[in-house]
Amino acid sequence: MTRHTVIDSPYGPLTLVADADGALCGLYMAGQRHRPPEESFGPPDRGPRCFGEAEEQLTAYFAGELTEFTVQLALCGTPFQRSVWTQLSRIPYGETRTYGQLAHTLGNTGASRAVGLANGRNPVGIIVPCHRVLGTGGALTGYGGGLDRKRRLLDFERGAALF
Repeated sequence: MTRHTVIDSPYGPLTLVADADGALCGLYMAGQRHRPPEESFGPPDRGPRCFGEAEEQLTAYFAGELTEFTVQLALCGTPFQRSVWTQLSRIPYGETRTYGQLAHTLGNTGASRAVGLANGRNPVGIIVPCHRVLGTGGALTGYGGGLDRKRRLLDFERGAALF
């Protein structure tokens, strides 16, 4: 059974969802595309056992003190989606990749569109940094949380990475 909590962030409220074992299986922004229905999040839970580590790491990230998340994740998706999410997790803080570069890394240069679709279905944005993926030539495209949030997250990481 899943449970959830809502925390504040500089990018609006974030809904954190954990599975029965306490692993994070969702991080959703308000108004996010592909956001599951609220009833699928389970009952609210503010217990530190469940969300303490995720909240601490997100707080440190937003303070510019954390560049890589280590919170336990339980991501549900197809094998291809999970392979894309693994590659997203390898994009260094403050850097970006294109959909084409990710497709090439996965061994299928023609899979840019499929990479984009998997990227859009990432259930734990920010922690698995789908905002670090750009279109051809560095174009700011496609982000489930909205392009304004994507731009702000990229600007934040680029600025924080300078110091």
